Amino acid sequence: MNEPTISSNGVVRPTYIEVNLTRLTENYRAIERAVAPATVMPILKANAYGHGLVEVARHVVSLGAPYLGVAFLEEGILLREAGITAPILVLGGIIGNQVPLFLQHDLTLTASSVEKLTQIDRAAAEMGVRAKVHLKIDTGMERIGVHYYSADLLLEAALRCEHCLVEGIFSHFANADTAVLQSAQTQLERFNQVLSFYESRGLPPPPLRHMANSGAILQLPGSHFDMVRAGILLYGVYPSDDVAKTIAVRPVLSWKSRVVYFKVVLPNHPVSYGSTWQSDHMVRVVTVPVGYGDGYFRRMSGRAQVVIRGKRYPVIGRICMDQLMVNIEWDSAYNNDEVVLLGESGGSNVAITCEELAEWAGTIPYEILTNINTRVSRLYITEKEKRG
Repeated sequence: MNEPTISSNGVVRPTYIEVNLTRLTENYRAIERAVAPATVMPILKANAYGHGLVEVARHVVSLGAPYLGVAFLEEGILLREAGITAPILVLGGIIGNQVPLFLQHDLTLTASSVEKLTQIDRAAAEMGVRAKVHLKIDTGMERIGVHYYSADLLLEAALRCEHCLVEGIFSHFANADTAVLQSAQTQLERFNQVLSFYESRGLPPPPLRHMANSGAILQLPGSHFDMVRAGILLYGVYPSDDVAKTIAVRPVLSWKSRVVYFKVVLPNHPVSYGSTWQSDHMVRVVTVPVGYGDGYFRRMSGRAQVVIRGKRYPVIGRICMDQLMVNIEWDSAYNNDEVVLLGESGGSNVAITCEELAEWAGTIPYEILTNINTRVSRLYITEKEKRG
């Protein structure tokens, strides 16, 4: 899909996202080189962190990604319906009546308890198939997964299952993106302790042992095992300000709109809902068709900035559901001028970063990316197309 979403009357909305596939490729290859001989599982949950589930999946599969990770059953089914045949692990918890749908769509299940594993094995037997599962070990996240100190019960149950292929075993870090890694090291030790189950019984471990998220990819090479799970790092954003930037990546996503209205606002004439902003002198104000209905958070009101004609300007007044206003003082701007909400301004070194948006919104970059609404079109470009 290389065109914006077009409405029924053929009009293209001027607010859109550019997803730079060249950068996505570069980021994937950089991570791949850094973790070798481990492989890379791209994490595509939450609409591929706002970048577009199906298109990103198709691209990373074309790069040779051996496995894809999603959060929910529905995401896996969407990929299958789009023709994606690569192995897909659904990382989230499951309800028993969902299991047949997993099996019908050849999706790999997360077995997070003996009970869940038994449900999967029973459903696979009834359907006459063999289920692919990854065993989930809780080493300190307290989310889903059997506790590390009682994991032997799950591993022993897995050995008895006749209709499950235990393809992998994994855990998840709670604090791998911090400057102090004591908690993460403790979790890693616990996971290694669980893995000793296999050696102590003279058994080979599952072929896919994985624990490293983006923070651990960067900071804990001992956690890379057989495969790493690259999430926000794949999209060119570091998971925190504290993390060591041991792999160079660049942002994949830019968010842009255009000026749709220009006006002169007189002194002491308030702008937007609540009349929270006004100037003591005459200013030029432009309106941009984007707002909190698109995921441009209302709580950034009075804090956010955008780039127009290579220069930063403040967003003024309260951000509306579908529009926002920008004070350009007495500079020039015209209808249809590009407005950069996130990313680089073409032909200049001026950029708005995901980290800045997160600071203005009082949140984290993950939430910025995943909250960009699907009514915002995604355009997929390469560096060559961008230059052209």
